[in-house]
Parts: sequence; C-alpha cells; structure tokens
Amino acid sequence: MIKTYITLIVAIFCEVAGTMLIPATQNFTKLIPTVALSVFYLCAIYLLTFVVAKLPIAIVYASWSGLGVFSIAILGYIFFNQSLSYFAIIGLFLIILGVTLVNAF
Repeated sequence: MIKTYITLIVAIFCEVAGTMLIPATQNFTKLIPTVALSVFYLCAIYLLTFVVAKLPIAIVYASWSGLGVFSIAILGYIFFNQSLSYFAIIGLFLIILGVTLVNAF
C-alpha cells in the first residue's frame, strides 16, 4: 500500500513538473521544454494507471488534483512571482485538509 502512495506522489510530481514547464515551451515553439513537458505528462499518466488499479479512483483523483493545485499555486508564487491572497492561502490549506480527510476515511 505504501508503494502505491509513493507511486501516486511520483505521478503528482511529474504532473506538476510538466505544468511548470508550460510557460517555458512558449506555445510549444521551444523543443526541449516541450519534449520534457510531454515526457513528464506521459510518465504521470502511466504511473497513475498503476495507482487506480489498487486505490478507488475517487481517492486517487482527489489526491491528484488537490495536491497538484496546491503545489502549482505554491510553485507559481515562488518561481513566477504570482500573488496569493490570504483567502487563496486559506483555500489551499483547506484543500490539503480535504485530501487528508478523503485518504484517512
């Protein structure tokens, strides 16, 4: 079971890495970032197929989307100087709370 969650975390990492590369592709005109983005997304989906075979898809998707949104928001703040209001920060932590509750129960 731990291996399944580790696989899910790696899949989320790959999806987040691919998403973070979107601006670097410059509308898919830059070859290296575009190839890297494609590899990250393909790896994420490939790994996700193993996870959904062992965990309910509702739990997988809640974790995938929730942790993905949280990570992208934080990394967007760090790397792209995007602003986060206090309400957005509260919402992000509520997402983490929700993902934790979904996985716990």
